[in-house]
Amino acid sequence: MIQALIVDDEPTHIQGLVRHVGWEAIGYAPPLTAQSGEAALALLRNHDVDVLISDVSMPIMTGIELVSRCKELGYRLQVLIISGYNEFEFVQEAIHVGAQAYVLKPIKTEEVEAKLTAFRAAIEKQRDIEAETNELQEKVSGSLDVVKERFVHDLVLEGLADDDTKESWIKLLELPPLMRGISVISFGYDRFMDGGRDAKSRIVRGSGFLKAVKVSLADFPGVIAASMGSEEVVAVHLNPLPEEQVRMEKGIAFVQQWIREQYGSSVTVGLSRIFKDWGEAPIAYKRVKYMMAKARLLEGGQVLYEERLDETEFLEHRVREEYIPEIVRMLEKADEAGKAVEYTSSVLDMLIAHHPFTYIQAFGLGLLSELARKRKLQDDAMADLNIPVWQRLIDCTTVPQVKDAVMEYVKRYAEAEQNKQNSQQHNLIQKISDYIEAHIHENVTVKQLAELHHLNASYLSVLFKKSTGKTVSEFVQETRMNKAMELLRDPHVRVYEVAEQVGFQTAAYFTYLFKKTTGYTPQEYRDYH
Repeated sequence: MIQALIVDDEPTHIQGLVRHVGWEAIGYAPPLTAQSGEAALALLRNHDVDVLISDVSMPIMTGIELVSRCKELGYRLQVLIISGYNEFEFVQEAIHVGAQAYVLKPIKTEEVEAKLTAFRAAIEKQRDIEAETNELQEKVSGSLDVVKERFVHDLVLEGLADDDTKESWIKLLELPPLMRGISVISFGYDRFMDGGRDAKSRIVRGSGFLKAVKVSLADFPGVIAASMGSEEVVAVHLNPLPEEQVRMEKGIAFVQQWIREQYGSSVTVGLSRIFKDWGEAPIAYKRVKYMMAKARLLEGGQVLYEERLDETEFLEHRVREEYIPEIVRMLEKADEAGKAVEYTSSVLDMLIAHHPFTYIQAFGLGLLSELARKRKLQDDAMADLNIPVWQRLIDCTTVPQVKDAVMEYVKRYAEAEQNKQNSQQHNLIQKISDYIEAHIHENVTVKQLAELHHLNASYLSVLFKKSTGKTVSEFVQETRMNKAMELLRDPHVRVYEVAEQVGFQTAAYFTYLFKKTTGYTPQEYRDYH
């Protein structure tokens, strides 16, 4: 049954609802009652309440303040506000702080029952969702295979460099300390040799592929395997022993033979070096994947060891396919431009440790060329800088000179992009602020402002808060109050006229908000000034 709580300072109003609403017929238990906000909060602390029904106008603590307090305390309630016609703006405020519906006085029983019935449906759906979520969580917790697959994905794609993430995985899976390190093994199905590419056959094959790897490596207590799609299985081997290498090779051969017999295709396998830190897993995985992709150009079905990887070729591949594209991508996003500078510096340091001067110089020229080709900035200052920097790079004779030239250009590029975006955002926010001030007598919403300026409403809200330190609603209310204070200094303008000119439908709600904001009623403020 659904439990409701009725709050009203008038006992007759409470009794009317208790007697005339068919609580049991609409799926509710007999309602709890309270005659003040404080009494309601006391009941909420001791009872499980699903629905709050409150009068908007009560002494000491209004219905608005009660709803707001419930939200602050974390109560998940469906809220029905009861209001008179002349209190309608209070209803809008109540909905703003968390109420879901309202009814106007004089109350019609069938209208209240309709709202409560809708609440019951929403509550039951929420309960169903929570029950299904809890059931799913229990299944996931009970299925160690699912948890292990998620762990392998996180490890090889993102690493466990974050201490909290690492500790949570270690605790969840009871992982051992890395006394001897980790290795990554990638089993790649050579699809180019297989004619069956329809969805069903790929799903079936992927399931069989994963099972084959798990069966072949079942004797290794430190191995955790996961599917990375229908054509790849990745295993991580924790604390591998030297004497396990022969058995590992036999397990790999078993997988290759099984795939060949079942599907007439081959499997290419790549094994990483043993590394000592969880955070090294992503780079180890990338190295193995590069090694496998290169080998497949000649022949599938090979077993490849990272020890034989050509470091120079791999670095060149990363520069071409990863480093330069990532720097360009980050610089083209003003909010990541600062990170791009740090990333460029770390890439240069890594390249300097492995390559001679001529390679570092070529990298710098390649990066600048790519930035000049793809950049979106069109200002003359940046355009005029390109040729001198290229000339400076060509004239460099030492590695530090190359790094200084590249970093100076990247920093100036990042600053220019940030300045451009800041200027655009400042102009946009100023335009929106001016519109709000010019239309303060209207009820302008975030959605309307977003549509007027061709923006997404959520993006506008975030941008406005970031630029001004206030939400759009806070800015509107502050602008209204400032305008109201200005008008109240003129004794010829009546209070209700001030309310209308700053966008309030009723003087009562204007008085309520003005006192809440300034500490004075409009008349007290006028008298003081």
